[in-house]
Amino acid sequence: MGHFHLTHHHSARLLLRLFSTLTPNQATPTPTPTPTPTKSFRTFSRIFQQCPDGRALNPGKQAHSRMIVSGFEPTVFVMNCLIQMYVKCCNLDYATKVFGEMIERDTVSWNTMIFAYAECGKMELAQKFFDVMPIRDVVSWNSLISGHLRNGEYMKSIDVCMQMRSSGMAFDRTSLAVISKACSGVEDYDLGIQIHCVAVKMGFDVDVVTGSALLDMYAKCRKLEFSLQVFHELPEKNWVSWSAIIAGCVQNDQLLKGLEMFKKMQKAAIGVSQSTYASVFRSCAGLSAYRLGSQLHGHVIKAHFGSDVIVGTATLDMYAKCGSMSDARKLFNSLPNHNLQSYNAIIIGYAQNGQGNEALYLFLLLLKSGLGFDEISLSGALGACAVIKGHLEGLQLHGLVVKSRLRSNICVSNAILDMYGKCGYLNDADCVFAEMIRRDAVSWNAIIAAYEQNDNRDETLQIFVSMLRSRMEPDQFTYGSVLKACAVQQALNHGMEIHGRIIKSGMGLDLFVGGALVDMYCKCGTIEEAEKIHNRTDEQTMVSWNAILSGFSQQKQSEDAQRFFARMLETGVNPDNFTFATILDTCANLATVGLGMQIHAQIIKQELQSDAYISSTLVDMYSKCGNMQDSRLMFEKAHKRDPVTWNAMICGYAHHGLGEDALKVFGDMQLENVKPNRSTFVSVLRACAHVGNVEKGLHYFHSMQSDYNLAPQLEHYSCMVDIIGRSGQLGEALRLIQEMPFEADAVIWRTMLSICKLHGDIEMAEKAASSILQLDPQDSAAYVILSNIYADSGMWDEMSKMRKAMRSHRVKKEPGCSWIEVKDEVHAFSVGDKAHPRCNEIYEKLYLLVGEMKWTGYMPFIHFDEEVTEEEEEHDQELGNFMYNA
Repeated sequence: MGHFHLTHHHSARLLLRLFSTLTPNQATPTPTPTPTPTKSFRTFSRIFQQCPDGRALNPGKQAHSRMIVSGFEPTVFVMNCLIQMYVKCCNLDYATKVFGEMIERDTVSWNTMIFAYAECGKMELAQKFFDVMPIRDVVSWNSLISGHLRNGEYMKSIDVCMQMRSSGMAFDRTSLAVISKACSGVEDYDLGIQIHCVAVKMGFDVDVVTGSALLDMYAKCRKLEFSLQVFHELPEKNWVSWSAIIAGCVQNDQLLKGLEMFKKMQKAAIGVSQSTYASVFRSCAGLSAYRLGSQLHGHVIKAHFGSDVIVGTATLDMYAKCGSMSDARKLFNSLPNHNLQSYNAIIIGYAQNGQGNEALYLFLLLLKSGLGFDEISLSGALGACAVIKGHLEGLQLHGLVVKSRLRSNICVSNAILDMYGKCGYLNDADCVFAEMIRRDAVSWNAIIAAYEQNDNRDETLQIFVSMLRSRMEPDQFTYGSVLKACAVQQALNHGMEIHGRIIKSGMGLDLFVGGALVDMYCKCGTIEEAEKIHNRTDEQTMVSWNAILSGFSQQKQSEDAQRFFARMLETGVNPDNFTFATILDTCANLATVGLGMQIHAQIIKQELQSDAYISSTLVDMYSKCGNMQDSRLMFEKAHKRDPVTWNAMICGYAHHGLGEDALKVFGDMQLENVKPNRSTFVSVLRACAHVGNVEKGLHYFHSMQSDYNLAPQLEHYSCMVDIIGRSGQLGEALRLIQEMPFEADAVIWRTMLSICKLHGDIEMAEKAASSILQLDPQDSAAYVILSNIYADSGMWDEMSKMRKAMRSHRVKKEPGCSWIEVKDEVHAFSVGDKAHPRCNEIYEKLYLLVGEMKWTGYMPFIHFDEEVTEEEEEHDQELGNFMYNA
């Protein structure tokens, strides 16, 4: 059949020209000789065949009218052409009427109606026509099978295929291709193999149409090796088969293989289609191959697909997934036409790249465009609300969903649930979850993550149990959330139970789950078990390496962390910003400034110095190593100073007793409109304590709540007790402790006890020590400090009582420890330590130093140390106490 796209004007001219060829009896009522039937037959059939779509419906109807008026008796062929014309013009009512008026029908007539109803999705009517038709051929069966397939009814399509086989009707290549696609839809690998066997038996396996369908079926059934085998055995390959195999590689996450096949396709000089470009751009997106994607974009333009909206959508989606939203937006703006899919791609791209406001702006443009929206558009917009914590915008979108036909769509419901959870509105998330008619794994994951992210860890585990009772199988994201909840709660027993379930489910070697397990065990203090899991994993992820490094750091095992870092480098793993920040933190803890400077050099080499997290850690590391000059330099060079960077600088000055400098930095922070947090005020109050400025301390303490709406916590009260107490107002300090909105902890009472020692207030010291021991009877600091207060006041009997009480309660003080780094080697020393190979030389030097101190008039304070026996006290007590104080 010819395919002409005619305007109404051109169609009319064509019909006039055609009608002029008719005999007078056909065209006008004047009596003229009747033409031969053959000429009329060809004329009307040709007219009907030349009306291929709705734009030519009126000329086709005019021809139909002329045929009726002329009295011409059409053959079955002409009537079939007329039915097909109405079907192609999407006028099924006229086609049905013509079919009903046919005196004689052949198989083509019936097949045309079956095809028409199947194409319109009216499969019940198609089935009725199929059931009553007198004779069926392979086309009849194929029309019914493909109709079910087009309507997504894969199992019905397969059932009809089985009936076709049972009826004795032989398959043709179309039958095999259609049923292969049905197998792809349900991913029925076993049935696909049977269809392949039938194709081989009939010799259709080498046919390009059947072969393309078979290789696509294997790919969708996750059997890429068979798909490639079918492809390579095809004697003839067209763009369909090439596109199918490239798409199959991408669908099976063989992204590099897909690009390799595309390269071979180019060498074979096969033209590229829209679907091929979509697959290769998806490969680039999955590999984050920005440069290759840009080159392929040039290939698209050269192949004259630059203005194609489908290819353009795939290209901008690639740019978005590679993180280049500027290129994605530029391409979006350059497209001559936009469809819903292009809007969806740019909206989701902005949302996934953390630019929620831009995503919402594009969603508004979509609403104004008249293209409508679907579940993908709404999910992207709701994801954007989650990114910007836009609860109000999310509520408006929720209202839009309620008014739309997508109210019960599970994808949209999950996005709403996730949005409420990330915006911190847990009750709203709970309501959405409770109202969901159907829930999938994503729904359960979203509500579990919502509870975990909003610090409701107990409820997180309870919902996980509910998920298991609903017989919904957890996936890696479920386990990630519940293991994180166990990690934060340090619920080791629950974590171990979940670990057992993970092993039973077969996900024990999953990289994502493995990383979550390592993190959970590290945060629960079981680093040995974390290392075992890490070592068992075939491919260790950065999450796993970083989790163990962080675990060592949190457990104050800085030396082990640095050894593990060295092992990481030996395996060829490139550290990221979190790795460097963690190892810098261990350098700060150990004061190993040499290693810290080497790490700093690597950071510069890898161009990570602009990272705010790295900058703040460098500031902290240099300050804790006593190098305030470099610490300030790092602070000045920081590209972006977030509150953490400012806090590190203020804390560094405060830690070194440079209170005025700390307060000046805080003033600069306020001038730059950086909002301080609770940690900032802890450092500021400590600085006030160092400079002894009670007024400023009280001002900042009250400013927390009045200016920044930050309720003081225990650590802030502890700082205020220190500030007020240092000024000699011990009664005011005690009153502050008693008036706190929560119970005082041992830290605050210990601060109070230290102040009592400073001012020699024995009565207040006894009260503070008593409070400490009520909270923690094994707190050695309370015994030691109170004993030293008694010693300072000459109350030797009381000091002796404290010593006996300490022994009777078997309280032992953890010995002090110092270390120094010499030539990349750390030397550690504890009180009374004689394990160092050069300890004799060290003690000789100490005796010499003590002698020089005495000569200059300095006499060290004699303080009580519970580790020292009576005999040892009598033997060179001054030197022993000096070492203790050091």
